Amino acid sequence: MGVNETQRQLNHKRDQRIAADRKAGEFRRKESEARAKAAKARAAATKTSITTTMNSKLREAEREEKAAATAGKSASEWSKKAADYGKAEGKLEEKLVKERASEEAAAERRRQLVQKRAELAHRTESASLYRRIDETEIKMIHAIRELRAPKPEKLRVLLLGATTDGGLRIGREQKRIRAAVNAAIHRDAVELDPRPAATTADLLDGLSRFKPHVVHFSGHSDENFIVLEEDIDEGHEFGVDVAAGTFARAMAAPDEPPLLVMFNSCTSAPLAEALVAAGVVPFAIGMSDEVEDTDAIAYAAQFYAAITDGNSIQSAHDLAVVGLELSGLAGVDLPQLACAPDVDPAQTFLVKKLT
Repeated sequence: MGVNETQRQLNHKRDQRIAADRKAGEFRRKESEARAKAAKARAAATKTSITTTMNSKLREAEREEKAAATAGKSASEWSKKAADYGKAEGKLEEKLVKERASEEAAAERRRQLVQKRAELAHRTESASLYRRIDETEIKMIHAIRELRAPKPEKLRVLLLGATTDGGLRIGREQKRIRAAVNAAIHRDAVELDPRPAATTADLLDGLSRFKPHVVHFSGHSDENFIVLEEDIDEGHEFGVDVAAGTFARAMAAPDEPPLLVMFNSCTSAPLAEALVAAGVVPFAIGMSDEVEDTDAIAYAAQFYAAITDGNSIQSAHDLAVVGLELSGLAGVDLPQLACAPDVDPAQTFLVKKLT
């Protein structure tokens, strides 16, 4: 999304510069024509002995000189605009080069990750079969881990959104989630804490004060970090990178860590898998590749609607994925639900009717 938007801005700025250069050229031509006419009129005035004719030619020369001065001033103004547009165009070109390099690097990391996973799957195919048999036997002997029983309290969802470059529709996403929850059966059993310009302070304050059962992040990310905003009022292109390990420690810090973390951001499935594998949370959701705003918003709204209707985590995830498919959206294969081996998402309900 970043490359496409920057390219659009670059094309627009280039069109503005070309138009400004054209305008400057037109006024320079008018200035030259007017000065030529003024010179011709003054020459004619010097050649005549008739006073009225001489005065007429001199007035004509003055008019043309004023017209030349006006055209020259306009030409200078348009030349300055063209120069400003040119500077902005150069900055956008530099930004586009960096964004394309970043996308290429991310694509290469994804390719290497897929290759490593394929190699690992090939080496451990037989071991995986025996492990699944062992896990089945263990499940027959031991009951599935019992998560902390829901208290007679609302499900608290911390909505963290960050987009320093303004390229994501964070406000729209949080609005859709609120609307979906408000329209669901158990709307009174869910409490949302939206933080649309989330900083590291919002992350810590939300965990400490709000004590969420669900932490939802929407913004920029890859398999190694998420990006939060700086706590400043001025616009800033780059935010604060929060490494996966640091974020995991933040999730584990509260006395009662969240039950579910959703990364509604690009290439975040490895983040979700790492949180679950480390035992930080029993459930996490991430996106396996780059995700468009429309897909991310639609998935999140349907997921929380289903949760608030009293469905299990597995059912809510499945309904949200089917919702993408029914809407004809391209990201149907992107959302990935990661679960600890001793929990069952089909038997885990985050919302029940308050008594």
